[in-house]
Amino acid sequence: MALKDKCPPRQPGKKSTNRPDDAFELWLKRGLHQLFDDVTREPVPEELLRLIEEDRKRTK
Repeated sequence: MALKDKCPPRQPGKKSTNRPDDAFELWLKRGLHQLFDDVTREPVPEELLRLIEEDRKRTK
């Protein structure tokens, strides 16, 4: 999947001005995707799911 498919579209009405900030944002998004895409695809550990469920029951 291409990076452009992963990134959210620009907000409607927001003009692209090709400022230096835009280049930094693109660089940052690419870097974060390279570092963390594999991690986000991993399943959530059962122990963490159990702790979340216990907390939900306790706070109700």
